[in-house]
Amino acid sequence: MALEIKIPAVGESITEVTIAKWLKKDGEAVKRDEVIAELESDKATFELPAEADGVLKIRVAEGETIGIGTIIADLDGAANGTAAPAAAPAAPAPAAAASADPINQGEENPKASAQAGYGGTPEGGAAAPVAAAPATGGGSIEIKIPTVGESITEVTVAKWLKPDGAQVARDEVIAELESDKATFELPAEASGTLRHAVKEGETIAIGTVIARIEGGISGGDAPAPAAPAAAQAAPVAALASSPASSGAATYATGVPSPAAGKILDEKGIATSDVAGTGRDGRITKEDAQNAQTRPAAPALQAAPAAAPAAPVSSAPAASGNRNQRRERMSNLRKTVARRLVSVKNETAMLTTFNEVNMQPIMDLRTKFKDQFKAKNGVGLGFMSFFTKAVCVALKEWPSVNAQIDGTDIVFNDFCDISIAVSAPKGLVVPVIRNAEALSFDGIEKEVVRLATLARDNKLTIEQMTGGTFTITNGGVFGSMMSTPIINAPQSAILGMHNIVQRPIAENGQVVIRPMMYLALSYDHRIIDGRESVSFLVRVKELLEDPTRLLLGV
Repeated sequence: MALEIKIPAVGESITEVTIAKWLKKDGEAVKRDEVIAELESDKATFELPAEADGVLKIRVAEGETIGIGTIIADLDGAANGTAAPAAAPAAPAPAAAASADPINQGEENPKASAQAGYGGTPEGGAAAPVAAAPATGGGSIEIKIPTVGESITEVTVAKWLKPDGAQVARDEVIAELESDKATFELPAEASGTLRHAVKEGETIAIGTVIARIEGGISGGDAPAPAAPAAAQAAPVAALASSPASSGAATYATGVPSPAAGKILDEKGIATSDVAGTGRDGRITKEDAQNAQTRPAAPALQAAPAAAPAAPVSSAPAASGNRNQRRERMSNLRKTVARRLVSVKNETAMLTTFNEVNMQPIMDLRTKFKDQFKAKNGVGLGFMSFFTKAVCVALKEWPSVNAQIDGTDIVFNDFCDISIAVSAPKGLVVPVIRNAEALSFDGIEKEVVRLATLARDNKLTIEQMTGGTFTITNGGVFGSMMSTPIINAPQSAILGMHNIVQRPIAENGQVVIRPMMYLALSYDHRIIDGRESVSFLVRVKELLEDPTRLLLGV
């Protein structure tokens, strides 16, 4: 019986794919889970594995674009084959070997006859040795991408921590997954031999099979029953070890996919005139559709005698290294970009500025920092002063701590302060919960803890959601002044900057003081100018006289 191979669902918004390349030929014997084709959508490239052992019969030609669910091939002899009575007497040895197939466990004659029936491969010899290929001593367990959050629909395989074919133990971490919000570790669900189903760097949907674990033993002793047929197995073994059967597609910068190549040929556009946006710079179908001919090119080729090469060759303007690198944007970076643009377009954002004399805080830190660290085990930084000042001001101006939800305004009677942290993979904003109830040392300890988790890429989604107000410190990088963008759905963000010795007037005299510019960006739809300016002035007062924070005045 033939098994139909259909195009699987590869993403919610993807309705069609292109057969980029057939990795196995029509009429060729294939094994279960062996990659037979490469599919290309408008977003990514996918590999299509065989669902069972059998002989491949291709229905759709390479380069064609088809819808999800379309039948593209058949696998003859893949299920309970009907050729058992005729094939079993003619090939007793292969049938015995096939009965050892772990997929068939206990069904000797039907499975053996079905596999013996496709012995006439182009490479010659019976295909029974294929059925006798490595037994794993158990079934195959599929490892799927688990649900990691309500709003997360896809993840990227950031890194395989265990190579393909490696022995893994149950609960051992085999891969690192990256979403648009956090990084997760994927443990093995059982002990056995790991088989990758997705390449490193690919973005896949929740629930997709990412790998399989074959039962406990690597299967080195399994081929023993097939020893008498070693001569027949050699061509098949050579086929399995060839680059084509390994499922590894070769990519190169500027090389078009079959579908893209066809479109470029019809347009008469050279591949050198198209910039590829696919993996490793490959030219995708969308690149080809968007490509335009260069009108100046024919004129340059039509006048070779006019010596246009002289100015080009005589202008060695760039003699240094001019290499370019193309890297796929991470989900985190894409999400940050999307949200920042959304905030700019959907809010009435405005920024107000003020400056703070940091001398009182610096004097206080100099006087007590050693005793503070000895008692609490953490240094006394600026962040605790700013967080406490912000919490006091938010209580007095609650609209700055509120947010818009449809046609309602949600006021928060607590202060969950988000702290912007520059992590290795991008900007993250962990949250200090109920900061208004924390002491100076409690805030400093929480800042250190969250910053450490961020730099180790171990922050969870819960630790980065639910903030009511954000503080960002561009001064650590030397920023003098900036207009920070609101962290939606919040309504305001406070920007700290570097501390610079500047002349100011105090009591009618010019003195030098360590000054910092403060910037408050706010959503003018919910926060009026009076509230925003008054909030920032209150923060300034509390910072310039920190005893107010201790006395609550």
